Amino acid sequence: MIEIAYKALAFLVTLGVLVVFHELGHYLVARLVGVKVLRFSVGFGRVIAVRRFGRDDTEWALSAIPLGGYVKMLDEREGDVAPRDLARAFNRQSVGRRIAIVAAGPIANLLLAVLLFAGTYMAGVSGQRAILAAPTPGTAAAAAGIEAGDLVVAVDGEPVRSWQDLRWRLVKAQGRDAVTLAVERAGPHAGDPPVARRLDVSRLTTADWEGNAPAALGLRTDLGPPLVAEVIAHRPAARAGLVAGDRILAIDGAPVRSPGDVATITHARPGVPTVFRIERGGATTDVTITPEATDDNGRQVGMAGIKLAVDPAVAAGLALTVRYGPVESLVQGARRTYELSVFTLKMLGRIFIGQASLKNISGPLTMADFAGQSAQAGLSVFVGYLALISISLGVLNLLPVPLLDGGHLLYYLVEIFKGSPVSDRAFEVGQRIGMAMLAVLMALALFNDVSRLF
Repeated sequence: MIEIAYKALAFLVTLGVLVVFHELGHYLVARLVGVKVLRFSVGFGRVIAVRRFGRDDTEWALSAIPLGGYVKMLDEREGDVAPRDLARAFNRQSVGRRIAIVAAGPIANLLLAVLLFAGTYMAGVSGQRAILAAPTPGTAAAAAGIEAGDLVVAVDGEPVRSWQDLRWRLVKAQGRDAVTLAVERAGPHAGDPPVARRLDVSRLTTADWEGNAPAALGLRTDLGPPLVAEVIAHRPAARAGLVAGDRILAIDGAPVRSPGDVATITHARPGVPTVFRIERGGATTDVTITPEATDDNGRQVGMAGIKLAVDPAVAAGLALTVRYGPVESLVQGARRTYELSVFTLKMLGRIFIGQASLKNISGPLTMADFAGQSAQAGLSVFVGYLALISISLGVLNLLPVPLLDGGHLLYYLVEIFKGSPVSDRAFEVGQRIGMAMLAVLMALALFNDVSRLF
């Protein structure tokens, strides 16, 4: 119960911050160009608290449904306007000013993401050096000549400072045929200039990209044999006799060098007896575990029922902190925001043409779950999550869908070329279409949320 309350609180904080910044964008630009603002509301529906401030006596309101917000401006289409205020009505503004007011909300979300990312870069982002273990035989990494101890320093010419950078650069390569890694070699070649290794990524499936793309390519991080942190009762590992503190050395004869290695192998063997070589008290023994078949987004994966941890001594040796100065942090924050915005648009396009699963669409329940998890992981992680959701909100609101800011921008672009506003009939039909589209999207998102939970 406490965990649910914690996630709900983190979700409300997330929504509150993002909605306030979004609506402040609309509000500030409206005031800047002289439009009178009647109400600034956080939330929809019935107003539950309100105060009036400013020379225009603007209502600052808190409403009952905390899933958005709005800025209500003076507008002749929504009621009578006093003659002295006609020049300050929204509908009387030039099309350029109306575009600026409407676009300011999504732009505020994108600027917020830049500032949040910049803050994390100045504070320092914890990460892990991108040192690779020996690649899985038969994978693209093995074919490319990747060796144990290789340190990845760039992907397609873009610098890589951590394992997290490497994962992101690979995700961006979705839809391409190959990527080129620049790696620094270990052992006798330490200190030599980086060498190029070309990886074929054309054979990766949609499930590979949406799951663990580095693992599918055979790129593995070397964290040493993982430790069993917890064995879940009545699951395969518990029935086989595994206990907390066991160290997993190999699975079916293949050495494992990270929790990810264990997950990759067990997920691929639902219902298949699998031999785990473990170390306990200095002695090694073989234990046979049959992973349970579990549905994961429409495909069967094996689950052993264990939670794994990394050897603290190994983790400390690989840990690093990525930190920049104030100016470079802003540059990196802007770059990260741009990359994620483009990636969001590409993913939406792939979903629309059927190249990515509709299960990627998430709703408020998943958002609340991730908000709670990120808050528990620490302030830096939570701030990064806020930035990510702020980007999603900004990009989605710019889509040319009626009811969204992008839909209004589309109307104004038509007005520029047409020379007059769209007709009331066209506006009404567009709003109905937009409402239907958003209703279907929300229903799908809620369905995915419930599917993930149950």
